[in-house]
Amino acid sequence: MVKESILWFDKCMLQYSDHNSPSAMDKEALLIGYNSENVEEPAEFMKLLNKTMDHLITPAAERPNKMYASKEANFKKLRGITLYSFAQCSPDPLAVPCKDCLQKVISILLTNQTGKIGGRVLHPSCFVRFENSAFYKVEKKSQISSRLVIGITSATSVVMLLWVALFALRRERNKTNDVEEDPIVGSEILELDSPQFDVGAIEATTAYFSYHNKLGEGGFGPVYRGTLSCGRKIAAKRLSQSSKQGVEEFKNEVELVAKLQHRNLVRLLGFAMEREETILVYEYVPNGSLDQLLFDPHQSIQLDWLARHKIMVGVARDLLYLHEDSHLRIIHRDLKASNILLDDNMNPKISDFGTARIFGAEQTQGTTNKIIGTFGYMSPEYAMFGQFSVKSDVFSFGVLMLEIITSKKNRYSYVSDHYAGLLDYVWEHWTIGALGQIVDLTLSESYSANEVIRCIHIGLLCVQNNDEARPAIDIVLLMLSSADPVYLPAPEQPAFFFPSMKHNQPSQDQNSDRSSEMLNCSKPMSECLVVSGCFTDVAL
Repeated sequence: MVKESILWFDKCMLQYSDHNSPSAMDKEALLIGYNSENVEEPAEFMKLLNKTMDHLITPAAERPNKMYASKEANFKKLRGITLYSFAQCSPDPLAVPCKDCLQKVISILLTNQTGKIGGRVLHPSCFVRFENSAFYKVEKKSQISSRLVIGITSATSVVMLLWVALFALRRERNKTNDVEEDPIVGSEILELDSPQFDVGAIEATTAYFSYHNKLGEGGFGPVYRGTLSCGRKIAAKRLSQSSKQGVEEFKNEVELVAKLQHRNLVRLLGFAMEREETILVYEYVPNGSLDQLLFDPHQSIQLDWLARHKIMVGVARDLLYLHEDSHLRIIHRDLKASNILLDDNMNPKISDFGTARIFGAEQTQGTTNKIIGTFGYMSPEYAMFGQFSVKSDVFSFGVLMLEIITSKKNRYSYVSDHYAGLLDYVWEHWTIGALGQIVDLTLSESYSANEVIRCIHIGLLCVQNNDEARPAIDIVLLMLSSADPVYLPAPEQPAFFFPSMKHNQPSQDQNSDRSSEMLNCSKPMSECLVVSGCFTDVAL
């Protein structure tokens, strides 16, 4: 029998458990309380509370030592009233992840809020609270003499002048290069062609960005489901105050997506920008993002081999449009499973163009000092030197292909097997012919062995260290979709490959089914190509 107990006080929490494992209380124990006093203008107060609590999540989650955050906000509708808010997480390594816990309890706090002036939600892994009076030590603003202000201002002015001069010089030098480093800025946001929505309408349609309407989280910020007054469903992407991207990337995405028209690119319906809110409004894609299905063992069974192959072909076709077939040449730079959305028929749609770049007609490569993207999907030349091209997207696509085949994330999935990542894992099993260890076991016998092996081969060609050795996306699409035999060169060792720390070769599953056995052959894959159940030295 498990014995657990927890006590909450105003300034501390005491928890006891007789076992060293995640607590059942993390799912069940929850206390909710509200101040008995009502607030005037409850609708406006709710907006302020929602925004204030949302701003606590990231600062609290990213402070590894203290794991707390506080924020004060003035309620302009009622002078003299200040909203004090606080959020804190448990440092216990067995606790629910801080960000997940805070999102959950804040959603509960806001959902049950009925116009009270204060309230709190207590959870074993985190808690949040708000009041109209200070219940924590508020840092006082320091008093600075006018002389000191003048001195600081003068010194700052000199520094600013020097900075501006250096910046102008750097810009002048960069004009001589054929590389575009800065994101597309163009006209001011309010002058863009895309329709502008009212922020209040977006807040209302998403239930003030309720956690229950949250679809996911990206580099730009959280995405919420909503329904417009006309009945149309939307996805509202809200710029996070702590986003690594910013207003320039927001403008970049608005301008770029507005210029692209393709059935397999997520359609931008418009934007909303008022006060501190910055929101992109997209069409709603019902099956969510690929990662939500692919990496969930209970959901991945919805993706049989036909669906997975269809997704790979669809994404390759989308990239071909971006690289070659549109009137612009677009380098996405952040292609990954969470940026692939699936419609009713499991057709893929590429999303999130905040970090994308437009190339000129003759431009083949760009360079940046600001590396933006997702490690694990980044090509080595981009991650290490800031160089990007169409082959950078091909590398990301290769990683995505291997994830789709294996249902394994490209990073942090193989600690127990001593592999540095997915590329290591696939390459080592590929070279010894143990392909039954690569394919997602939930696929069972729903696939053609030849087709799966061909896709693994193509994926490995895409993630080669040398960008010139990677095939262009039109060739990749041909390899994927051709019903006829296609010659595939032997892939080179992938980028970021580290030899396995195991002394023995990967073991075979003693209980592997017939389809798995069919993919295990004695001859090393690096020396041959595939035709039927085993290997020959002929084209596919």
